[in-house]
Amino acid sequence: MSEEHITRFEINNKEIILVGTAHVSKQSAELVKSVIETEQPDSVCVELDEQRYQSIVDGNKWKDMDIFRVIKEKKATLLLMNLAISSFQKRMAKQFGIQAGQEMIQGIESAKEIGAELVLADRNIQITFARIWGNLGIKGKSLLLTQIIASIFSNETISEEELEKMKQKDFINSMLQEFTDHFPRLKKPLIDERDQYLAEKIKNAPGNKVVAVLGAAHVPGITKEIHKDHDVKKLTARPKPSKAPKVIGWSIPILIIGMILYTFMTNPTVGMQQLLSWLLWNGGLSALGTIVAFGHPAAILTALIAAPFTSLNPLLAAGWFAGFAQAYFNRPTVRDFESLNEDVFHVKGFWRNKVTRVLLVVIFANIGSALGTFIAGADIVRLFIQNL
Repeated sequence: MSEEHITRFEINNKEIILVGTAHVSKQSAELVKSVIETEQPDSVCVELDEQRYQSIVDGNKWKDMDIFRVIKEKKATLLLMNLAISSFQKRMAKQFGIQAGQEMIQGIESAKEIGAELVLADRNIQITFARIWGNLGIKGKSLLLTQIIASIFSNETISEEELEKMKQKDFINSMLQEFTDHFPRLKKPLIDERDQYLAEKIKNAPGNKVVAVLGAAHVPGITKEIHKDHDVKKLTARPKPSKAPKVIGWSIPILIIGMILYTFMTNPTVGMQQLLSWLLWNGGLSALGTIVAFGHPAAILTALIAAPFTSLNPLLAAGWFAGFAQAYFNRPTVRDFESLNEDVFHVKGFWRNKVTRVLLVVIFANIGSALGTFIAGADIVRLFIQNL
């Protein structure tokens, strides 16, 4: 059994064995099986939270999805990102003829086979996402989404030799360093905090011998953090929302309405120009976004009508209304939910599947409305200043 990707140490009279893996590597799955069978640990820790564990053991989870609830709870963007990331992993896994996350599945199966206790050692993915999102400004969020989507929809393939390099600590660290150079505030919630959380869960796993199956990127950090004490409650706290977005969110529509009303009182003709600019840019670009998402005519019309009004209320979004219309008039079938795992393998599938098309309508309608607000707002300010 190769020790190249295995890290061993003792802490509090407990033997801990970390197995560093690549998440789509056949060799990683084989290594996990070999280590657990040879070591016969009391506990096996896997880099999964309850939500991701359930998605692995429940292959029919998509059938139970309520698309209307997803829109209502404002989870369309998060769900689409999860599907896109899943698509990226599955395409890589398919390239090498294995199942995505096979090393975690192997860890679960091997733990059952030897009667070891299974420990879900990772932090809830939604908490991690919330803490990442809370660390980024508007520019950072836009750049991050753009970079992730671009990398996900890339058709570039890698060799298995390159994939195996991902399990080398120095290669992983250099990759993370390059990533966090662009988004330095991401390393703390994405890597450092999860290292601390994973370390605490592994350290407190039952028994005298513990095997932990982890992405190789976490091994150096866990090796360092496991000798320290960490507050799990603090690491799982959701960040308090900043008041600034609310203040800005309400200030802009109040300012826009104020300028239009003032201009109407002083020069009704210019005021009408401002009003038309707001209606056309907001409604037009939101409708255009819905068209780009191949939305139903009813969804396009809904976006056109709703956007000028929802842009004046930070609590509402044109995409929600367009998404509801899309889901109602082009309702996803059981077949769409069943084929979701296959359709997200390629870009066309995202537009063809009725489930993901609803999500795309929500997102693109909102993007169009946001652009419309920016352009129309600038035009209203220009006309307001000219009329002074």
